[in-house]
Amino acid sequence: MIQELHDIQTSFGAIFGELTTTETVPVSFANDAAAITATKESVALCDRTHWGRLQISDSDRLRFLHNQSTNNINKLQPGQGCDTVFVTSTARTIDLATAYATEDALLILVSPNRRRQLLELLDRYIFPMDRVELTDLTDTTVAFSAIGPESSKLLEKLGVSELENLPHASHKLIKLAGIEVRVAMGSGLASPGYTLIATATDAAKLWHELVQAGAVPMGDRVWEQLRIEQGRPAADFELTDDYNPLEARLLHTITYDKGCYIGQETIARLNTYKGVKQQLWGIQLSGAVEPGTAVTIEEEKVGKITSVTETQSGFFGLAYIRTKAGGAGLKVQVGEIVGEVVNVPFLS
Repeated sequence: MIQELHDIQTSFGAIFGELTTTETVPVSFANDAAAITATKESVALCDRTHWGRLQISDSDRLRFLHNQSTNNINKLQPGQGCDTVFVTSTARTIDLATAYATEDALLILVSPNRRRQLLELLDRYIFPMDRVELTDLTDTTVAFSAIGPESSKLLEKLGVSELENLPHASHKLIKLAGIEVRVAMGSGLASPGYTLIATATDAAKLWHELVQAGAVPMGDRVWEQLRIEQGRPAADFELTDDYNPLEARLLHTITYDKGCYIGQETIARLNTYKGVKQQLWGIQLSGAVEPGTAVTIEEEKVGKITSVTETQSGFFGLAYIRTKAGGAGLKVQVGEIVGEVVNVPFLS
């Protein structure tokens, strides 16, 4: 089924590569500049099938996820959703995920390099009295992101108009070109758009219909460039044992009055006593640097680069900067390279 999708993508120019998580993905469609333009002016289509899709069902599903992550899951009604963060008992970040509440389940979209870890983590916290069933849907479903200001027009062309102007992560099960698709608000980036989840058997047809309707195919390489430019923190880069969600500036994912959950005491204490010692920022760079390079001011270390990409306007990175050093507008040194700290839309 996925091979059929890859065959269709190959016909549109896909160049495939294998990620460190061993999934094979379209890295590029030999059109990176056009795809980036589409995310700003029209609509691009990115295959995120290698991301994990976990399902939590049965009557305790809301309470269970509520107790395992940072946002208020208990309040979600069918058709609603939210971003939430999985953390360790000491509030160190594991992953930034999106949860969608359906009539009888929770569907959770997680990072590709956190799928197995989160499956094991969630399974470990299911106790005999819990009415919870955990299912990995990753191999039987696909996920695409439509990214760009014309995303709504693209869906309208295919007969879908019910979602526009709804809150982030709102979603509906919709017939799109005869295919049953769960369409959710939000592209996964700061850019406007939608996330589409369907069965793997419909993957090739859905991709073909979206491209035929005007979406510009976009590879994972462009996704990575955009997520760094826009400031979406990623597992193994910005989301590691070294950082907590407050430092990652994922404030929209945290509900402080929701009661007890894993990592809650540490997060509450950091918030109450203003204990956030570093924060994630963008850095405009005058040249290339490696992730892990120290950020300094007058030879004093004030932070560390976590991700770097080359953009149309030069090199750009994400870095954790010591809170006392300052924020946007700060001039810094990154190895031999000059940098300026800037705001990024995903964290603004």
